[in-house]
Amino acid sequence: MVGSSWCVNLSRAVLPGFAAATAAAGKGLYGRGGALAVPVSSSLTRRHGNGGGVACSSGVTRSCFFSEHDGDSSMASSSAEGIGVAEFLGGKNFLITGGTGFLAKVLIEKILRTNPDVGKIYVLIKAKDSGAALKRLQTEVVDTELFKCLQEIHGKDYDSFVARKLVPVVGDAREANIGIAPELADQIADQVDVIINSAANTTFDERYDVAMDINTVGPFRIMSFAQRFRRLKLFLQVSTAYVNGQRQGLVLEKPFRMGDTIAKELGSSGSSEHKSAMLDIEEEIKLAFHSRRHSDDSASFTQEMKDLGLARAKLHGWQDTYVFTKAMGEMVINCMRGEIPVVTIRPSVIESTWRDPFPGWMEGNRMMDPVVLYYGKGQLTGFLADPDGVLDVVPADMVVNATLASMAKHGGGAGSSGPGMHVYHVSSSTVNPLVFGDLSRFLFQHFTRCPYSDAAGQPIPVPPMRLFDTMDQFASYVETDALLRASSSSASSASERRVMSSRRARELCAKSVEQTIHLGSIYQPYTFYGGRFDNANTEALFDAMSAAEKESFHFDVRSVDWTDYITNVHIPGLRKHVMKGRGVAANQLLASTSV
Repeated sequence: MVGSSWCVNLSRAVLPGFAAATAAAGKGLYGRGGALAVPVSSSLTRRHGNGGGVACSSGVTRSCFFSEHDGDSSMASSSAEGIGVAEFLGGKNFLITGGTGFLAKVLIEKILRTNPDVGKIYVLIKAKDSGAALKRLQTEVVDTELFKCLQEIHGKDYDSFVARKLVPVVGDAREANIGIAPELADQIADQVDVIINSAANTTFDERYDVAMDINTVGPFRIMSFAQRFRRLKLFLQVSTAYVNGQRQGLVLEKPFRMGDTIAKELGSSGSSEHKSAMLDIEEEIKLAFHSRRHSDDSASFTQEMKDLGLARAKLHGWQDTYVFTKAMGEMVINCMRGEIPVVTIRPSVIESTWRDPFPGWMEGNRMMDPVVLYYGKGQLTGFLADPDGVLDVVPADMVVNATLASMAKHGGGAGSSGPGMHVYHVSSSTVNPLVFGDLSRFLFQHFTRCPYSDAAGQPIPVPPMRLFDTMDQFASYVETDALLRASSSSASSASERRVMSSRRARELCAKSVEQTIHLGSIYQPYTFYGGRFDNANTEALFDAMSAAEKESFHFDVRSVDWTDYITNVHIPGLRKHVMKGRGVAANQLLASTSV
């Protein structure tokens, strides 16, 4: 079998180098991992306080949180008619990589709230020791506002409940055996039923070696570890719909095979270089890591490695290093899986929660959010995007619900389809598209109604957002706009503005212009994206659920009203949870995010 042969070659060619590199760094073969027992009296304590401001999704809380002592037989009866999502979680043990990331946190919270009889959730955390891992779990997961609803459900027993369920594990997907100490690795291999790989580097123009290490070789290391598991029922890979690269039109939910290239699929529409390009992942890995052996840690070398990643991605038909290395990661998993059932979840652009556990929860700047925030502050009043193009957006809680449903479907439950490679696009472009022209109008409506405030507490007015079809138009607009703002803000009177030199104004805004144009160039493949993600598998999965499951684990993107979601849920959530209310007038009611 070609795939198996390649996997053996990769093991010989890559892992010894990684082992040597980690040993040289003083980490050893297994990294700095160690077992960490978390007793009921663990120091996982609440730091939320009694603050309010969160309206938990009452419908989901009622229907999702249950135990054998509740005396509610309707849920069990109804679930038996579907795929048994909540029941599947009972007694299962999980290993989750990337567990402190945005999506993984939403997933962990939903698992704990859905079925309190879930087993242990081992959360892989990059840390120097067990104490540091526990602290990261505490501050970055348990103490976040996202878990407030779970805290309300358990009350005084919350701390002990979380301590029993969540086990921080020192490790790193970039190390051999993913950095877990041998004794704990054996324990995990004995106990875990489901592996969820959510670890990723999502920077579009990351250094080729850095992105390759986590997005391509990382899955190899995790799947190698999975071969040791004694009761593994499912390997779930969190990917992205944009691994489909420069594919055009309707893009189907199909797995990658080893060596697939988008450039070859494009056929006559590609260049002669693209037609002849063959994708050899082993050679790509060698290229990335051989190049960094000569690193001088300079800015110029970093840029060379970024350029290398972009060049290799475009050669093979992907738009950037991120999606190229993620696609190769999918290929690695498919070739190594053997009899292990694998589900690949491919969400599009993940944004704030729609309703569960409450609307608008957000963490960090997602793809479209820097543009939203700059526009609201009056710093970016236009952008490079096709007014008739589609931004494929999906709320985080819908991605999580689809993930849970797919686990129940393929993880050995009553409705399981057995071993195989199953792909799900969790996306909106084919069934409920969000058009850029509409998005720009929604932004204007929101910031006109709820403007940011400047340092003096005065509202910042925003004009309607302009969208530009070409980079030349966008660059010209950005430069002109920046010059006007720089000259206006750098002088306190009309006379001073008259004597201010054009050269000085250009110096003041040159860096801002450069950064904005770079942002536009990085986003251009997405703001002019020609593919539309078919979600037939995802819709069939939703249709297989019972009525009760559809309510508790809703992921039908047709039901999202984009006007309401963008203006009343997402932007308020972004301003509350990411911006922490900065730039909001004291008398302005911002976080009205209940449904």
